[in-house]
Amino acid sequence: MATERLQFHEMGLDDRLLKAVADLGWSQPTLIQEKAVPLALEGKDILARARTGSGKTAAYAVPVIQRILASKQSVREQDVRALILVPTKELGQQVQTMIRQLTAYCSRDVRVADISGKADLSAQRPILMEKPDVVVGTPSRVLAHLGAQNLVLHSSLETLVVDEADLLFSFGFEADLKNLLCHLPKIYQSFLMSATLTEDVQALKELLLHNPVILKLQGSQLPDSSQLQQYSIKCEEEDKFLLIYTLLRLRLVQGKTLVFVGAVDRSYRLKLFLEQFGIPACVLNSELPVHSRCHIITQFNQGFYDYIIATDEQSLADPTAAAQTPAGKGKKKKTTEKGGKTKDKEYGVSRGVDFQNVANVINFDFPTTVESYIHRVGRTARADNPGTALSFIAHTELALLSEVEEGLAGGNGDFFLKPYQFKMDEIEGFRYRCRDAMRSVTKQAVREARLKEIKQELLNSEKLKTYFEDNPRDLQLLRHDKDIHPAVVKPHLKNVPEYLAVYLTVSGLNSSLSLKSILYESRLSLLQKNIQGKNPLKSFRYTGGRNRKGKAGQS
Repeated sequence: MATERLQFHEMGLDDRLLKAVADLGWSQPTLIQEKAVPLALEGKDILARARTGSGKTAAYAVPVIQRILASKQSVREQDVRALILVPTKELGQQVQTMIRQLTAYCSRDVRVADISGKADLSAQRPILMEKPDVVVGTPSRVLAHLGAQNLVLHSSLETLVVDEADLLFSFGFEADLKNLLCHLPKIYQSFLMSATLTEDVQALKELLLHNPVILKLQGSQLPDSSQLQQYSIKCEEEDKFLLIYTLLRLRLVQGKTLVFVGAVDRSYRLKLFLEQFGIPACVLNSELPVHSRCHIITQFNQGFYDYIIATDEQSLADPTAAAQTPAGKGKKKKTTEKGGKTKDKEYGVSRGVDFQNVANVINFDFPTTVESYIHRVGRTARADNPGTALSFIAHTELALLSEVEEGLAGGNGDFFLKPYQFKMDEIEGFRYRCRDAMRSVTKQAVREARLKEIKQELLNSEKLKTYFEDNPRDLQLLRHDKDIHPAVVKPHLKNVPEYLAVYLTVSGLNSSLSLKSILYESRLSLLQKNIQGKNPLKSFRYTGGRNRKGKAGQS
């Protein structure tokens, strides 16, 4: 059956587009691309549900570009022909990058503009006056430009795409979408792409689509157990910090890792805690400027650092989520509400953003909905790559765990969270070190750290942007995983003393690992160096007696 799959060169695509696809290394289309692209080229409206990482962006970008190239053979007038609506600024930049890669050999014929950023409308007006073929933006931003008459769609638009449709309504874009309809022509082709089919997506379908083809690909919303390993471990608040320290400091977790927490304060508390042990990590949250957030993601994808601590801002995505939070998290709810005024409501990490080559996702705080769990865990095991998800479960989160397991099962026993067999009593020797570090991470320290990083990122994002474009070597100053702890870090915590050597048997992320063997190998290497004559106690030769006799004979 694999040999009968439709290939890109059999879809009737432009040669320039095929060459760009080949440069991207796409040997054959994914399932969603194989099904959606031919239907889109036939002019049909499409509602597609496919799991995260399945190639949904290219599934609509390829036919959009092909249609523009075909229309330009007969119509030379420059106009906006495609509008792509995204829920977040980060996803908008990602979509623009994808389209530019696909139009590498036809960039003069197909121009794309991303207007989802926070720049003034007047600053983006010249870009839109040039009438780019493809416009990418959030619904509120597009509507603002339509109101300012910087953008006209009612006479030229041919294609409308709504990406991550399940998130648009929950981010409060319902009114903006309905107002947008007044500015669209009567006839246009529409695509709705989503990882989940919620009631909101069904409502969007009624608003935007005309006799659509509905594609429900992959029965599960996450990869199967052969590609994605999902684990859970029951641990309370202090144990969460002890466990994350052990996993990261002893390198029991290998590769790029996303750590999700429930609130911005929690993300900084965890970062400051890890800094005590010399574990660098960067925080990604909605308070940072959009350029800084995109820069963090870019550096993470390029391998600058391995750990990102992120919030998925569930309270912004769903105003009722705070009421559903377990009783043990009441304090966090208050903190989130305090910071709500400064948060970017068009921010999203767990959904849509393309983190590349993520090996592990750790739910430090368990997500409050099944959809949130799917989108968090969907950051790993993308395409055909393997991945691991580990969730820390407090006793107040057990009900949420049951809800997620029921949602994932769907009558198939393959999809559930296996217990992570980790013997907590074997790492008790590290507990006093964790408590020592946690005492330094006070509320005042967290507030100072948040303020310091925001001020620093604002400066880096606005004032130094042009400078670093001219001086790329100085980009090292923009690393986002630098220490921001306002208190003194105790240097002894960065080292693991030998007397804490214990035998760890870990099943799950690593089948077995002996801490004692690691320390033994390090001692053995030191011993081998000493044997080579560098140990003064073993290479010392007494020659004092001879020297005295020699001196006596001379006298």
